[in-house]
Amino acid sequence: MDHVENVVAWIRNYFEENGKGCKAVIGISGGTDSSVVAALLVKALGKENVIGVLMPNGDQHDIDVSRSLVELLGIKHHEINIKGPVDALREEFKAKLALDPNDYDVYRTNTPARIRMATLYGISAIYGGRVANTCNLSEDYVGYSTKFGDAAGDFSPLSDFTKTEVRELGRELGLPARFVEKIPEDGMSGKSDEEKLGFTYEMLDKYIRTGVIEDEAIKAKIDRMHKLNLHKLQLMPSYKQGK
Repeated sequence: MDHVENVVAWIRNYFEENGKGCKAVIGISGGTDSSVVAALLVKALGKENVIGVLMPNGDQHDIDVSRSLVELLGIKHHEINIKGPVDALREEFKAKLALDPNDYDVYRTNTPARIRMATLYGISAIYGGRVANTCNLSEDYVGYSTKFGDAAGDFSPLSDFTKTEVRELGRELGLPARFVEKIPEDGMSGKSDEEKLGFTYEMLDKYIRTGVIEDEAIKAKIDRMHKLNLHKLQLMPSYKQGK
């Protein structure tokens, strides 16, 4: 079997063992990863068993891509704007802490991602579903995700595929180039992922798969990011009595 069929079989097995009769709930950003996962879910479970959730934070300049994807796949979907809760929480912090939490980059970038995940689990609770994680190996390797935000989920179809390999999956699935080749971005900073990271996914993916990288400074940066962010990939440490 090729990679697509292997992943499809894995998804079916997951739902057979962990969510028989449940819906798959997925956040639709319009990016490559969520597009590929959504297409895999449709192939594995049927479009009637997949629910897409679009979650703009106010205005989203590329929301049309997300809308186009759910229409292409023919899946049930909901558009939930998270600006209200994001703003309300910010104002509550400002009132109670006497500071603007948005002055802190970690808060400003991670909070919307965590509210989006709360939204997905809210939808999942209503429909009786399982939430799909859409992170890939490249992002996980350098910690380019939000703990308990987009890094969360009930099952993760792409966590063993680099960004380059995810694009290959998209092509195998027959997704239009609009979704497969879309430039990865966080939708908040106005910069692409690669601009923020300081290196290309092509360089990162080659290093992950072969250990080869020509630029020693970038190698050092990737190694440092990987080490610093390993905690995102590990189970929560828990105290054991008598040990």
